[in-house]
Amino acid sequence: MRKVLDRLYQISGALAGTAIVLITLLIAAQVAANLVTKMRIPGVNLSIPSYNDISGYLLAAASFLGLPYTLVKGGHIRVTLLVGRMGRRPRLVFELLTMAIGLVVAAGGAWYMWQLTGQSWLYGDMSSGIVPIPLWIVQIPPSVGLSILAVAFLDLIVQTAAAGQSPLVDAGSVE
Repeated sequence: MRKVLDRLYQISGALAGTAIVLITLLIAAQVAANLVTKMRIPGVNLSIPSYNDISGYLLAAASFLGLPYTLVKGGHIRVTLLVGRMGRRPRLVFELLTMAIGLVVAAGGAWYMWQLTGQSWLYGDMSSGIVPIPLWIVQIPPSVGLSILAVAFLDLIVQTAAAGQSPLVDAGSVE
């Protein structure tokens, strides 16, 4: 099960990274199109339709799909000023409590996001840009990302309870 979960987090992180690369390529292509257009070649006016909307959708995908991978790698900022001064037992309780709160928030967010995705599909909601894109398609990555984040929080709770301490590395902590 450990390998399956680790692979799930890696895939989520890879998809987030892919979305960032696609944003970069899309914006670079639009910049190149703008440069060509500014050359004032007769009859040449290049533009990528809805590139701004698509970039925004990719950014949402990258943000939400990147959350679980970042969490399990200890990449989220953890302010350990208070926790670092706690004894082993109070720290364990505090960390389990904060992870449980994270689980509730992530699971609730996932549930509501899946509800929104279903409603968008049911009602046929489309984006309002030049290129009409079904909104349920662009709502799937945030829904998946929040769902995997909830799994990651549950996984961390189980690991922390079993080991008696958090498996997270304090790479991003502020002392």
